[in-house]
Amino acid sequence: MVEILAAADAAGTSAKHTVLADRIAGIPTDAEAAANFPAKFLGFELAKDKPLFTPGPLGVSLTTKQAALRDLGSRDRLFMDTVKDIRTQLVQLAGVSTKDFTSVLIQGSGSFAVEAVIQTALPRKGGKFLVLANGAYGYRMNKMANYLDIPVIMFEFPETEKAPLAEVEKLLKANPDVTTVAIVHSETSSGIINPISEVGALVRKHLPNATYFVDAMSSFGGIPINMEEANIDFLVSSANKCIEGTPGFSYAIARRSALDKCKGNSRSLSLDLQDQNAYMEQTGQFRFTPATHSILSFRQALRELEIEGGVEARAARYQLNRAILRKGMAELGFRELLDNSHEGYIITSFHFPKHAKFDFEKFYSTLSAKGYVIYPGKVTKADCFRVGSIGRLFPNHMTELLETMKVVLAEMGIPTPIQE
Repeated sequence: MVEILAAADAAGTSAKHTVLADRIAGIPTDAEAAANFPAKFLGFELAKDKPLFTPGPLGVSLTTKQAALRDLGSRDRLFMDTVKDIRTQLVQLAGVSTKDFTSVLIQGSGSFAVEAVIQTALPRKGGKFLVLANGAYGYRMNKMANYLDIPVIMFEFPETEKAPLAEVEKLLKANPDVTTVAIVHSETSSGIINPISEVGALVRKHLPNATYFVDAMSSFGGIPINMEEANIDFLVSSANKCIEGTPGFSYAIARRSALDKCKGNSRSLSLDLQDQNAYMEQTGQFRFTPATHSILSFRQALRELEIEGGVEARAARYQLNRAILRKGMAELGFRELLDNSHEGYIITSFHFPKHAKFDFEKFYSTLSAKGYVIYPGKVTKADCFRVGSIGRLFPNHMTELLETMKVVLAEMGIPTPIQE
């Protein structure tokens, strides 16, 4: 704990992390959790996984993985009770009540949930979609709408800037026939956080009958969100993001009054959120085979989120991770893509150094060989790489990564701090 507090002080963070440090000290390590686990038949050491500094899939606790080691039928009462409990907890994490909101689990990755909302929220006749995009995941929504022949306007703004509220307001006023407005909260192609509450207020003011859809894939569970206060009608995320479950399904949280109006809208049977929700409400079951093992893991992940102290405590850990990363990368000579006013802490983008000996593929592969996985390749228009602060990562992981980066750069013949 002392080391964690020292790291917090070095990163310029405040004494509020004292409670966080106490919680971290009480979380069992994977090595401790593995001590009594019969893992020989798996053929690998459970506690030896590389930490993943990525936007997903993320590292998860061993106890979350262990929770999946059980076979349950999808119509077994225990499994149905688990699904009911998860659905309730997701709504509560969104800061709202089950009276006014519901959650729907969706077989497939986060993109399945995004497309399910687009399929369901946009009427077959008269639907018009407005996408506010400053990165790859906003562009993906536009592409989905094009596949579905849904009339769509994509308002594109720079990937290094938040949604410009004055321009968004003008756009809303100029397009009174828009029926759904969508934005990505945490745009992980750059790391920027868009102002979803402010945009929601504008949507409600100028298009009171439109639905407001937020892709909170990499923020829900790691950044506090109140759907009612932000005027959000549909929100989506994935099991293997900030709640730190295993991959296998995604989910949508929806305002009941908005979802109930969507009957018959979907162009897809399997992605019909309204039909799936109605079936779940009536029977407690999925229409089609669910990811039972992943769902069992997710229940354990929710328990561990509660043990850690909820979304606020997890956010504090992620913020501390990012503060340590930011300070250490600056000392190594890396430059961030976003300016200092950026407050996001989910993932951070760094420019490729212009040093003649820097080769990202070699940098990435050598780090991986030494036990640390960052995110390869680039999604932004700039030449960048990304380092995540979320998932099963703690301050010691960030410090170890930075120390290893310095060693790798030295092996590449690049002195630090990097001189360009």
